[in-house]
Amino acid sequence: MINNQIQQLLADDSLIKKLVKYEPVLWLNQQYDSTIRGPLSSVHVEDAIRRLERFAPYIAKAFPETSKQKGIIESPLLTLFNMKEKHVNVKGDLLLKADNELPISGSIKARGGIYEVLKHAEHLALSEGILNLTDDYSKLFNQQAFFSQYSIAVGSTGNLGLSIGIMGAKLGFRVYVHMSSEAKKWKKELLKQKGVQVIEHTSDFSAAVAEGRRQAESDPTMYFIDDEHSEHLFLGYAVAAFRLKKQLEEKQISISQEYPLFVYLPCGVGGGPGGITFGLKQVFGEHVHCFFAEPTHAPAMLLGLRTGLHEKISVQDIGIELKTEADGLAVGRPSQLVGHMLEKAISGVYTVSDRELYEMMHFLKNEEGIFLEPSALAGFLGPKKILQSMYSEQVGITNMSKVTHLVWGTGGSMVPDEIQQQYLHLAKKAGE
Repeated sequence: MINNQIQQLLADDSLIKKLVKYEPVLWLNQQYDSTIRGPLSSVHVEDAIRRLERFAPYIAKAFPETSKQKGIIESPLLTLFNMKEKHVNVKGDLLLKADNELPISGSIKARGGIYEVLKHAEHLALSEGILNLTDDYSKLFNQQAFFSQYSIAVGSTGNLGLSIGIMGAKLGFRVYVHMSSEAKKWKKELLKQKGVQVIEHTSDFSAAVAEGRRQAESDPTMYFIDDEHSEHLFLGYAVAAFRLKKQLEEKQISISQEYPLFVYLPCGVGGGPGGITFGLKQVFGEHVHCFFAEPTHAPAMLLGLRTGLHEKISVQDIGIELKTEADGLAVGRPSQLVGHMLEKAISGVYTVSDRELYEMMHFLKNEEGIFLEPSALAGFLGPKKILQSMYSEQVGITNMSKVTHLVWGTGGSMVPDEIQQQYLHLAKKAGE
């Protein structure tokens, strides 16, 4: 049945024909209405916020780089004046949520990945009576022997593995990271240095996740973190939206019907942008509009939403070769959780070429002195695409000059200097 549908789509759908040719496209959600389906609500996000606050004393002790923020893992919100004037060309503010500067693992995955490790650690410690909810959680700093009885497995293209590996190993867990063929060598090496077991696969992300899942099924002491289905990862990301509200207020930026917020989120399997979109909708409701950005060679979420098939279809099914410099977004099949829950809440999805990512890398470094890895730059192509579309008419926004545009910068600070220079050399050639 699915095969017949795919053949029909390839024959009849003009947008999917462009996807197959690797042409950058924009898909606007004709069902858009801010509706979120599923059992999760702001109550669950608030529970996650409290859990992270309980762990803050431990985080501050285990990772001294977080001590100034008292163990709260958060990134700055930056205003980009030069990028706005020279390369993005929007009337309202252009902001960067600099998750590339998140402490511990230097990417958006420090939100969801670290949160789920902490939640599991708390569950074990409470169950075994070595922790009470009212305790100072810094006492867990000396519990490596306890946690070493347990293990954690995850499948990753790179950054999620880094966040889970670094946090899990610090606590004392035995951590196994199944890395897909797209994963960068330096990320594998860094994990090994942290004492993490890296299992390399010649297959793609979905296969690496499946292998991690199989490994955990055969070991009762192993906990599997499932990037395709996990509500805990999702909620860890959602926390960011509640903190963003305060950061916007500090910049005296109010979000309302007259002054809406457009957010541009790089998307791989969809857990990170999905969780953040969920959180943003809890905080700002219909006044926030979230757009996902994917590589032309990995438009998994776009394909799932466009066809309504979600996780039942992969980009490989329509003949797309999963090959991109945006390793963090190199995913062929979208998250089942995100696709179904946010089917109507995502405003649109667009695709970008590797060349466009490198151009933006060059511009951002030149104009603002900021380095982001390729995956993290996909958001910068969004404002122009949306301004040139019919989206404002679709949702009834009459004055686009009052829109605040926020690009989510998802990673980059952990990239070794030598690799950064290689990236910037390619970026300079693309930007000339």
